Amino acid sequence: MSHEMKPNAGFLSLPKELQLNILSSLSCRDILRCTSVSKALRQTYMSSSELQYIVELSGQRLLHVSNTDSVSIPVSKRLQLLRDKAHAWFKVDPHSYETVSLPKNMHSDEQFVADGHIYLWDQEEDMAAIIPILPKSSQKTVKRNWSPGTLFSVPDSGHLDVFMDPAQNLIATAYSVTDDTLESNDETLYIDLGVLDRDGIHPQAAGRTLSLSMLPASKDKCFVTESAKLKGFGRHIALRRSFAHPFDEMWQLHIWDWQHSATSDSVLSGTNFLPGPIDFCFLGNNRLLVAAYHLMLYSIEDMSQTPQVLACFLMPVLSLNIRCFLPMDHIDSSPQLQAQQAMYTSDPQNQLLCITTGASQTLVISTRIFFNLEGIAAATPVPWERWGPSNTRIFELPGESRVHVSGNRVLQALSVGTSASGYTEYILHILDFSPLAVTNRRGLGRVVKEPSTIPEFVEWTGRPVKNLTTSLPYVEVILDRKFESELADMWVDKDRIYLLNTKFDHEVVGSAHYAIEYNELEVTDV
Repeated sequence: MSHEMKPNAGFLSLPKELQLNILSSLSCRDILRCTSVSKALRQTYMSSSELQYIVELSGQRLLHVSNTDSVSIPVSKRLQLLRDKAHAWFKVDPHSYETVSLPKNMHSDEQFVADGHIYLWDQEEDMAAIIPILPKSSQKTVKRNWSPGTLFSVPDSGHLDVFMDPAQNLIATAYSVTDDTLESNDETLYIDLGVLDRDGIHPQAAGRTLSLSMLPASKDKCFVTESAKLKGFGRHIALRRSFAHPFDEMWQLHIWDWQHSATSDSVLSGTNFLPGPIDFCFLGNNRLLVAAYHLMLYSIEDMSQTPQVLACFLMPVLSLNIRCFLPMDHIDSSPQLQAQQAMYTSDPQNQLLCITTGASQTLVISTRIFFNLEGIAAATPVPWERWGPSNTRIFELPGESRVHVSGNRVLQALSVGTSASGYTEYILHILDFSPLAVTNRRGLGRVVKEPSTIPEFVEWTGRPVKNLTTSLPYVEVILDRKFESELADMWVDKDRIYLLNTKFDHEVVGSAHYAIEYNELEVTDV
């Protein structure tokens, strides 16, 4: 025993400042392990704001950001601000909110909120917009409108998708051009790269336009694009294209390193036997996850070759319509869109991936499983029983329920009935999956550690096949407000909750009555 204590005694004999320097170079887990075996080290930890700050960041799944703005703020104050902000999510006042009306001439196909702005794209009207939402005095804002004919550079092209990345001040527009002069009707795909806050080519882009020749049609094969999805993170942009063949549902996924090359040799493809398209998301800067029958994890570090399979994770649910949500707009905040850089940012290796299925099931998955691949062989699929239960929590969301995820926090709008006026009634639930949520709740909310079990259903029969048990722990807060709404979408963004509600204005022209649809944003500060 005395032999085991010698290294500890030697460490304790070091000057206090040197002890702190050594401890602060350790991981959160090692700091806690060291301070748990020695009363003296425990006292050192409790008296050090710097060590507690390191542990708090890790426990909230955050990374420290080095910048000159935060140097002047004492570590003790940064620690308190971090704890208070986490606690604020457990005492949200749902009755205190403001409303913002959005343009009535836009019926956006896609919209999202990031950095206090809402980003809209109306595919049918060929319009897009960036609108600041109740900006704070210290916030730098961007306000922009793309009128018809200004968003895509080639007139009469096939408009596939628009991707806006506020973290990099990037807008990417994907479109296709068909050569009608040839019998083959060859189709070429293009992605233009610009900046969000002004006209012009993005300064970091390898070129104005990314291009790729598509599969040619022929007399016995006719490929028709049914859907397309454009996503990006960091230096990567990817376009998923689903197209119909008379007997197959096929897809291609093209990935570009848009900052270094205008062409791409990095392509994935496959056949989908389910009606819904596949989905995908980036996991940081060098990994890509494709969600279809199962979750396929790829390395995209070397863009000169086809993405390399790292692992295949078998899914417990066979779904007809799978969508994955892993917002990355809160990571690596852009100095162009913020007056000051943040003191910390979300850890891309410790996020929550949210997968929804056509069976009203939502899977909340910790992304740490996709970075801890020890003992996993790329050629051997990982059974759900091995990876899923401890890294996942499955929820059954009734009716018109909605869900959004940001970092390690989940917002659920659960439908609980129908009002007398015919609108769906909702109650909001906030779920915090970070390890320190139990501490930061300070007695508020409900700690959920016990496993939960739901039946797995076959969608086309509605019959249960087996029970699914999951146990990823979280803390839940149910907000004390029931509201009725035509809820179109919702988001969690840093220190706000946004609810996008569909509204109607009624106008009378002569004997005719018209209902004009528009959207209204409800904003709750945390």
